Amino acid sequence: GQPVTGTPGVRVAVLDYEMSNLRSAVKALELVGARVRVARAPGEAAGADAVVLPGVGHFGEAMRRIRAAGLDRAVRAAREEGVPVLGICLGLQLLFEESEEAPGVAGLGLLPGEVRRLRTERKVPHIGWSRVRWAAGAPLAPPGDDPAGSTYYFVHSYGCVPAEPALVQGTADHGVEFCAAAGDAAVSGVQFHPEKSSDAGIGLLGRWLAGVGAARDLGAATAP
Repeated sequence: GQPVTGTPGVRVAVLDYEMSNLRSAVKALELVGARVRVARAPGEAAGADAVVLPGVGHFGEAMRRIRAAGLDRAVRAAREEGVPVLGICLGLQLLFEESEEAPGVAGLGLLPGEVRRLRTERKVPHIGWSRVRWAAGAPLAPPGDDPAGSTYYFVHSYGCVPAEPALVQGTADHGVEFCAAAGDAAVSGVQFHPEKSSDAGIGLLGRWLAGVGAARDLGAATAP
């Protein structure tokens, strides 16, 4: 089995706006040692060491529900306070400014760029296992160069197009290269489903959680 690689005691708020694979995401995070709290209102995410935004479905409907619940405030508050945010699948797309799937609907805007439909001759949606090629130094990348450790499960018709190339952490191919992971040290996301990606996905969540714990501990050590 996959070794637990996370940092025990890290408090993770998973945002629930009833458009996500919530139970599987929570179980996967708990498996790597997270203390998970499901947040359905902004106050329920306060005090967490990190925030996870999962999601499946339509960009416009997701943003409508997020705003109705006030969870957009929770995400922005996390960013302002330096609390790490991780988006999963649609959750990654929601971190950007807009999407072709819902013209005129503003995303959360934590990452500059947009979301576009996959322009490929292959069947869309892209469903299945694909290998991610990680950028040098990408914090979510597995150690070494084992293809199995970088092969994840995707279900999507749209892909993120970051405005800044440095925000692309990893790419995959579906007849066309697309962004599979994006972000910076504080706000990041993956287009695939780590919670459905066997050992490779659990390993990725463990590395992310370990990074969250290290940043939390460093902040505590350097606090006045």
